[in-house]
Amino acid sequence: MALSALCDDTDWGRTWRDVMQHRFKSKSGSDGSLDNHSMGNLLIVTLWELLGDTVAGLTWAGALLGARGQVLPMASIPLTIAGTAVQRDATGAVSTHLITGQAQLALAGEVEDVRLIPENAPACMEALNAIELADWVVLGPGSWYTSVLPHLLLPELRQALSNTPAKRLLTMNLDVNDKEATGLSAADHLRVISRYAPEFGVDVVLADPTSVGDKVDFERAAARMGAEVRFANVRGMAGTAEHDALRLAAAYHDIFTGSSS
Repeated sequence: MALSALCDDTDWGRTWRDVMQHRFKSKSGSDGSLDNHSMGNLLIVTLWELLGDTVAGLTWAGALLGARGQVLPMASIPLTIAGTAVQRDATGAVSTHLITGQAQLALAGEVEDVRLIPENAPACMEALNAIELADWVVLGPGSWYTSVLPHLLLPELRQALSNTPAKRLLTMNLDVNDKEATGLSAADHLRVISRYAPEFGVDVVLADPTSVGDKVDFERAAARMGAEVRFANVRGMAGTAEHDALRLAAAYHDIFTGSSS
């Protein structure tokens, strides 16, 4: 998906974007061995096996797509994400069970103790260098526990993100109470980051005002991270939880250049 997002808005780019995100589905109604596998993942794994290098494989895939930018892995070895799902019955009794895997964790609702396996995996050196040399580091938007938080769960990557001379921007989701963050307010999302990575500071938090209920609580949580809150209309069509690309780009431009919103 990251590679697809970097494709040009041309026939070539749009076609390869769709090819990369195409998921196979048997037409006969029976389950096939490729069902629910994405073409993009198969292509990337093929390049990894042929080249024996994850960074080189992603570079070749990006060149094929004409991607503008580079996609780097977090770690130099495969990772699995796990967490403890919390369930409450009608009487208020609480039960917990371990969930492993991004797809399952994303639908678990209330979760605790999210972690990567192995916990101390080595980070990708190219990713560490990119963080060190960046002017701005942007986290989010994305699934909070399975896309945004994992960057701060890998020890070497968390240290790099905390110590980089770059400024740090955290972009909030438009739907702050999706299946992966059941019951969390916008301010709770910030507290999740602080709880798992207390040493990680943020310069700016970007949010659409329609996604933040209690703005005072939200600004207070951001201040604890050292961040200024910038509210901007970045929502696409009304009623959707998708960012408008041009509005989001304009908000980023204002923040990066120090312009007032």
